[in-house]
Amino acid sequence: MKKKYAILFLLTAALFSVLQSCKFQRLLKSNDNEKRYNAAMKYYEKKDYYHALQIFEELISVYKGSSRSEKMYFYFAKCYYETGEFATAAYHFNNFTVTFPNSEFAEEAQFMNAFCYYEDSPTYSLDQTNTYDAIRQFQLFVNKFPGSSRVQECNDYMDKLRFKLEYKEYQIAKLYYKTGNYGAAVVAFGNLIKDFPSTPYKEECLYLSVKSAYQYAKNSIESKKYERFKNAIENYYKLVDFFPASTHMKDAESIFRTCQVEMKKLNQKQTSSL
Repeated sequence: MKKKYAILFLLTAALFSVLQSCKFQRLLKSNDNEKRYNAAMKYYEKKDYYHALQIFEELISVYKGSSRSEKMYFYFAKCYYETGEFATAAYHFNNFTVTFPNSEFAEEAQFMNAFCYYEDSPTYSLDQTNTYDAIRQFQLFVNKFPGSSRVQECNDYMDKLRFKLEYKEYQIAKLYYKTGNYGAAVVAFGNLIKDFPSTPYKEECLYLSVKSAYQYAKNSIESKKYERFKNAIENYYKLVDFFPASTHMKDAESIFRTCQVEMKKLNQKQTSSL
């Protein structure tokens, strides 16, 4: 008996779904724009963004230039955001700020434009074009609305995005080091410290710069060794300056002394060949 009622319930639900779909399709094709507009607003208020979006898309051109176009276009863009179409939503939010610069929704649209890029920013290991775009858009919002209550929120999001870029650079530098590409590692660690001087990875990066520079020098051709050992020593001094009590200092000092010895040998060899 329970199974029979369950089947009946499923059939009823399926029939209701079909009827609702047919009703929506008739509404979508209706020539009664007022009815369609009111229905779209109701769908939006109920957070049924999928159906609201379809009707708004039909009505955007109909109400263009009217008193309803501004609010409708903002809701239209918001529907794209709520349905996860972040790239399309960003386009329409940006277009809204250009079309309606004095709108009551202008500030919100500018913020949402940036936030869409933030939502579309991928994991650190992938291409970071959207991350850079999100930072630019949040900064544009801060510049445009410096008195907004959302300025701090924008700054917080920018910090998160910058940390993602920082972490990507850190992982790339570490990968160069782990795979024995020491020349590239020296450059990558140096760029990371230059681009993000307050990075929490600074001590480790400086230490690995010393190790990478040493390995790079050791494996270089004879004519390049002296300058590259010298570079390792310069990186050692940077570690000492910033982190004199580093837990890596014992190993770094050992590398430093080895570099000095190697440079002395190279000097002696050069002198004896004269």
